[in-house]
Amino acid sequence: MKKIQVLGSGCAKCQRTAEMIASEIQALGLDAEVEKDTSMESLLKYQVLSTPAVVVDGQLVHSGGLPKVEKVREWLQAP
Repeated sequence: MKKIQVLGSGCAKCQRTAEMIASEIQALGLDAEVEKDTSMESLLKYQVLSTPAVVVDGQLVHSGGLPKVEKVREWLQAP
């Protein structure tokens, strides 16, 4: 199962990013979970300078602004 974290303050873009990822997980029928993480520790751990940031299975894959749906699909379908 993939673990996806959306890092950020909980702003509208962070919320929308988490919703977009959850929607794509459902559309693709994948076994994955999305967690919203607003902790400063996580932002520092992944050296995030701009939010929302997305971490997939412990790897930072996106930082700053809404990701494109095509990118989200790539992250979710990657082995």
